[in-house]
Amino acid sequence: MGRKWNNIKEKKASKDANTSRIYAKFGVEIYVAAKKGEPDPESNRALKVVLERAKTYNVPRAIIDRALDKAKGSADENYQELRYEGFGPNGSMVIVDTLTNNVNRTAPAVRAAFNKQGGSMGVSGSVSYMFDATAVFGVSGKSLEEVMDIMLEADVDVRDILEEEDSVIVYAEPDQFHAVQEAFKKAGVDEFTVAELTMLAQNYVTLPGNDAEAQFEKLIDALEDLEDVQQVYHNVELED
Repeated sequence: MGRKWNNIKEKKASKDANTSRIYAKFGVEIYVAAKKGEPDPESNRALKVVLERAKTYNVPRAIIDRALDKAKGSADENYQELRYEGFGPNGSMVIVDTLTNNVNRTAPAVRAAFNKQGGSMGVSGSVSYMFDATAVFGVSGKSLEEVMDIMLEADVDVRDILEEEDSVIVYAEPDQFHAVQEAFKKAGVDEFTVAELTMLAQNYVTLPGNDAEAQFEKLIDALEDLEDVQQVYHNVELED
């Protein structure tokens, strides 16, 4: 289980190194979530999830407010949520989630990124069946026993609670995201080391040698660099 959090942490560290790109992606995601309902997180649960995630990535308030103001205004950009699945080197599995206002641009760009880095696009469902949608929260400053007590007292249904490095990690069903969040907040915890709705691989694979790892990392970087890509998930256990 520990490798799950490590993969999220590696992805987050990679994103932290490209803050302007990440802020732009969150701006789009916040706008789309706000447009789907009220631009108020207290009455729009999808928006509340995005804003909690944005908080863990230190997205500036100005970017959040700009996206919310845009959603409140007359702007009416139409975005579609599309998922692409594919394979990297040595049969590694990759899921690419996108938000796009131009499908004719996105699909060829994702396909080209796979092809240029030794991968290939798969059909819908060819990869995702090997991943589980999961809500993940991480907290520091609390012991494993304390977090267990918080979840038990709130009667939250969680998959697992584990101590991993300097955080206690809670894994739960996606529909339990708000329940876990509220349980922590009622216990006085409102800062998270991770707060994600993610796709976690059921099994992880290693790649044979540094060259294969380098090629795989180039594939992930190429995908994450695409304008329309919001999230990239994979099942590769990279060396620390």
